[in-house]
Amino acid sequence: MAKQVPTSRLARGTKLGAVAAGSMIRTQRTRLSMRGRSEAVRAKMAEESMIRTTEQVVMVLGTMKGIAMKLGQMMSVLDLDLVPEDHRERFQKRLAVLRNAAPTVSFESMRQVIEEDFGQQLEQVFAEFEPAPIAAASIGQVYRGRLHDGRQVAVKVQYPGIEAAVRADLKNLAMFRRVLQSAMPWVTPTVLDELRLNMEGELDYQAEANTQLQIAELYAGHPFILVPRSILELSTTRVLVTEYVEGRGFEEIRRLPDAERNRIGEIIYRFYVGSLFTFNEFCGDPHPGNVLLATDGRVSFLDFGLFNRMDPEHVRFETVCLRAAAEDRAEDLRQLMIEHGVIDSPEEIGAEECLEYVLAASEWCLVDEELTITPELASGAFLLAVDPRASEFAGMKQQNLPPEHLFSRRADFLTFGMLGQLECTANWHRISREWLYDEPPVAELGRAHHDWLAQRPPLTATKPRARAKQPARDKAWPGRPHDPGRTA
Repeated sequence: MAKQVPTSRLARGTKLGAVAAGSMIRTQRTRLSMRGRSEAVRAKMAEESMIRTTEQVVMVLGTMKGIAMKLGQMMSVLDLDLVPEDHRERFQKRLAVLRNAAPTVSFESMRQVIEEDFGQQLEQVFAEFEPAPIAAASIGQVYRGRLHDGRQVAVKVQYPGIEAAVRADLKNLAMFRRVLQSAMPWVTPTVLDELRLNMEGELDYQAEANTQLQIAELYAGHPFILVPRSILELSTTRVLVTEYVEGRGFEEIRRLPDAERNRIGEIIYRFYVGSLFTFNEFCGDPHPGNVLLATDGRVSFLDFGLFNRMDPEHVRFETVCLRAAAEDRAEDLRQLMIEHGVIDSPEEIGAEECLEYVLAASEWCLVDEELTITPELASGAFLLAVDPRASEFAGMKQQNLPPEHLFSRRADFLTFGMLGQLECTANWHRISREWLYDEPPVAELGRAHHDWLAQRPPLTATKPRARAKQPARDKAWPGRPHDPGRTA
């Protein structure tokens, strides 16, 4: 039987509370039964207890959608050493449900959302509409349809009542933190603040449609990047209609031969990270559910609910900092961060700590050598910079990262996590030198990209959109953005 997404604060809070209570009871029982047993047996029981708690959290995240599902998607990308290596594959399969499997909201309920927003019957808009969803998002699910003019389209529809559910999530943030930290210690106030700042904005599909159309036009004619165009006249607050792209999903991509995965990984890196330095704008939601390998070999990028434009001066600051780190200019890097307000307690931070902190997160693209990115490498970098259990860089973690840079750091880490899931290999530094040092490309994809740049019309300067009022600073966690500053 199809189920509805729980929308009340009480219902959604009760689900999380049940997990917390179950975890507490399980832990107490495990401790009691450990008396008199060997260290090996105690360790094994503690491991199994933690795995059961983590899996229960994953199941709850999957049923709740909204903020809870968004956290699960982050977990699925970063593979955060939550479980021992022997159990990681099983755990990743559970997490994959959060980014791929369509939920069990009935088609009739979803149809009602479409018809309410369109003000007419489904058949008047679509010649064909497949009732089985083809994908799930954090606040909606995607269907395949055909317009009366013959165009194949993807139709993303919000879950009924999801707006109330998201607002209930926002009110339950304190409980989220207490419960989810049992499996995810890195769920700090800044992680939840980021989700709070962005989830309400993601409820407006019409704004997302405008953004996606602009990005599709930006990348029109690109040799290996495809962004499907949105159809503005058919997009509403709760329904987003775009061109349909036939392709293989992330799990299929992971099974491809090394050379193909390496190519796709480089394209992902160029789109999610290179776009910031090329166009001063980027998508802030890299995760496997937003990538398809199209039948023509291009990589298609989906979902532009979180999109950001940055002031070119802020992009230049990130560039000069990365250059300083790549060149081991520790004192220069420290001085740059002091002048820019990143370090507000200079007496507490030495040049070497500053350099090592940046390298812990970014060395993979600053070292001039071929490197295979693994899940452990990606999650290790994230945990060093974020997780309160890691004692390294305690001084840097207490400094202030200006909000204009927090969103780009989050995108970097999630991109890194995706590359780790693909276990792809490249000289990432040689790729990044194209935008860090304005050097000519040395690889085939880079040359194709630069040929396309040379042929496309010049970009029109765009002033960053005014952002919502918020605290000017936050602790140096690379995950809390400013308001995503939609391009709509």
